Amino acid sequence: MRKKNVVVFGGGTGLSVLLRGLKTFPVSITAIVTVADDGGSSGRLRKELDIPPPGDVRNVLVALSEVEPLLEQLFQHRFENGNGLSGHSLGNLLLAGMTSITGDFARGISEMSKVLNVRGKVLPASNRSIILHGEMEDGTIVTGESSIPKAGKKIKRVFLTPKDTKPLREGLEAIRKADVIVIGPGSLYTSVLPNLLVPGICEAIKQSTARKVYICNVMTQSGETDGYTASDHLQAIIDHCGVGIVDDILVHGEPISDTVKAKYAKEKAEPVIVDEHKLKALGVGTISDYFVLEQDDVLRHNASKVSEAILEGKPRTSSSIQ
Repeated sequence: MRKKNVVVFGGGTGLSVLLRGLKTFPVSITAIVTVADDGGSSGRLRKELDIPPPGDVRNVLVALSEVEPLLEQLFQHRFENGNGLSGHSLGNLLLAGMTSITGDFARGISEMSKVLNVRGKVLPASNRSIILHGEMEDGTIVTGESSIPKAGKKIKRVFLTPKDTKPLREGLEAIRKADVIVIGPGSLYTSVLPNLLVPGICEAIKQSTARKVYICNVMTQSGETDGYTASDHLQAIIDHCGVGIVDDILVHGEPISDTVKAKYAKEKAEPVIVDEHKLKALGVGTISDYFVLEQDDVLRHNASKVSEAILEGKPRTSSSIQ
């Protein structure tokens, strides 16, 4: 029996959590990772070496790797002191070095994937650095992925420069061959949409015959999605990409504990309300269940349960869940 081809778009912690679960299933994975990050170690390497930021790619490589825990720990090790080294993770430096040796970021990732025995394929959304800009409701433009959530304004849209940014041919081919396309989870405007906005990506997804699932965030994000419902998240994707980009939306349809809500409230985050009537009006199916794990008052998607749900053939609504 042929393995299902699954293409996953995203960045940040949410994507890595999902991939750790997905790799335990008999599927062929291609992870397409954002290259809009401009903060921390990634931002410094991007600026100093003129390479795409390696941080999100590093986390995805580790999530899909099948190596001894000590090697994984080494790859994620972050230097705490040392002139010029402080703040850098060893994995970021290794990816920068491999890019320099091969002369190509995507090829550098491919070679590093062999070293880490990666289960699947990891591709950058583009082979060059992209700059993310946010247009706010008041018309101001904020430049830089790390600056957009700090602006303290409501986001109207995000867009990329350079405008002639191109997707990888391998990425488009993976989309064409996909049985399932997964968008998210991750920060809506700064992790998810930067991938989709690379010219040609939205069009390829819409033309694909794959089942397209958007994994909605469980909590709102301060400075990005304040007050957003599930349908608001989906509407933002439709506004940027057009209709036909999502078939089903996966949501956490159960209450969050008071202790977790209280902790997230300090970060001005609250549970995303699942407004099923509006989702239905947008023409998508709803996959709703208890999809999170609460660990040390932090929410993470239950990767195995989410993977199982997105690999099933048809959407389930909360009313159909036993």
